Amino acid sequence: MARHIAVVGAGIAGIACARTLAQAGHHVTVFEKNSSAGGRMATRQTEFGGFDHGTQYFTVRDARFEKALATASGLVRPWSANTVRILDEAGRVVASAPPPGEAHWVATPGMDALVRQWAAPLEATGSLTLQTEVIRIEPDTLHPQRWQLQTEGPGAGNRVYSGFDAVLLAVPSPRAQALLLSSQQGKVLLAELGRVSVAPCWTLMLAFPQAVQPTLSHLGPQWNAARSTHHRIAWLARESSKPGREPIERWTVQASPEWSQRHLEDDAERVTAKLLKAFTEVTGIRAEPPYAVVHRWRHAQTSEPHGETHLWDPKSRIGACGDWCLGHRVEDGFVSGLEMALAIL
Repeated sequence: MARHIAVVGAGIAGIACARTLAQAGHHVTVFEKNSSAGGRMATRQTEFGGFDHGTQYFTVRDARFEKALATASGLVRPWSANTVRILDEAGRVVASAPPPGEAHWVATPGMDALVRQWAAPLEATGSLTLQTEVIRIEPDTLHPQRWQLQTEGPGAGNRVYSGFDAVLLAVPSPRAQALLLSSQQGKVLLAELGRVSVAPCWTLMLAFPQAVQPTLSHLGPQWNAARSTHHRIAWLARESSKPGREPIERWTVQASPEWSQRHLEDDAERVTAKLLKAFTEVTGIRAEPPYAVVHRWRHAQTSEPHGETHLWDPKSRIGACGDWCLGHRVEDGFVSGLEMALAIL
């Protein structure tokens, strides 16, 4: 019998879960607080080109993920990031990582394109509700054996959606935990969610329009991506080196989890200045970027995963999924969402 299932969150886990349930004949409604699907597979568009300011790339190990990617023909391309190098505080290469044993893949023209394509059928049937944040889960007023969701958003304002046989939370574990606590629901899940630890991340986006490929091959170092031991920076990537991207030189710089946690509540101007200084130290690029903007991810990379593919309480009919169940990779999110749907089926 077809059931009506609410999925909260339209990242890769939520969309993988919702698509699987919908294909099995269930009525699914996905709620996303942002203006588009994607989650941390996000791309910010600017006058200088796009920035993948969340997930940088993904790998493919699970056969089911590989099969799903085959449906996105032409959208996913390999990225030769040049050898990823380990840098010291002064930007010197202290160790060169061996060539990756598996391909690094990106979606084109931005990382958000993959999830948005997978979400398109849901949006076309009215099953994807954007700019709508779920703020409370409670028993349905007319049918107490079902659930209703209180929501708020800039469009429709506060609204109640009712008649759900199950509610699945495909959001970062701290958000799922906070929603269940405020709703006084899902006590079984709360204990499990408490085992997970997720670190924040400040991300800096820089554009140098004076350097345009192929006239000027690039600005600064010879490498296109690096893992860094600098106390402020964990990762740097030259966005314009990715396939299908605009030619203007652009860099995405991700702060270390430790530094991001210490400066989580700093104002954006202060964070920008500190990360820009660190970027100069690591890359040697001293040109003043006309575009320098930061984005704060409060819940970015899993430091302590749960260890199971998903969480499901059949008694309350509330579940949770996300990359944090297994780790922090894109594929972890996909597998978690898929396994969550299969548990329902």
